[in-house]
This record gives sequence, C-alpha cells and structure tokens, in this order.
Amino acid sequence: QLLDARGLLCPEPIRLAELAIRQLSAGAILSVQATDPAAPIDFEAWCLRRKHEFLACEAFDDGWTIRVRKGPSTS
Repeated sequence: QLLDARGLLCPEPIRLAELAIRQLSAGAILSVQATDPAAPIDFEAWCLRRKHEFLACEAFDDGWTIRVRKGPSTS
C-alpha cells in the first residue's frame, strides 16, 4: 500500500501511517512518501515503539519513500 504524506508535517505522516497500517495484515508492507524533514527519524522511532520493521528510507526529489513491514497484529 502507498501512502502519500507529502506536504504534511509531524505528527500527521505518522498519524496517517498508523491508520493505514491498521488496515493491513501482519507482514504487509506500507510505503510512505513524505517531505517532512523529520520523517526518517520519526518513522524509525514509530516502528520501534509499534514493533513494525523499518525496511528502507530512500531519498527522492524533495523527500523520502519510507518502507515499513507491519509487525504482529496487535491493533
């Protein structure tokens, strides 16, 4: 699933990712496009807290594509 969070600032990209990942099965991958300068750090911390796997953070024109694998379904 692809989530477009470009143009949004913290905490909105994380809030949207939280809603999106709840719709996925454990092991599914969520890709997030974000332009918030703090997004890479925020998503890495969020993954640790929520027990998701931070797979990658790739730079593009003015932001990042962040890939997260959903951890065990708890919520």
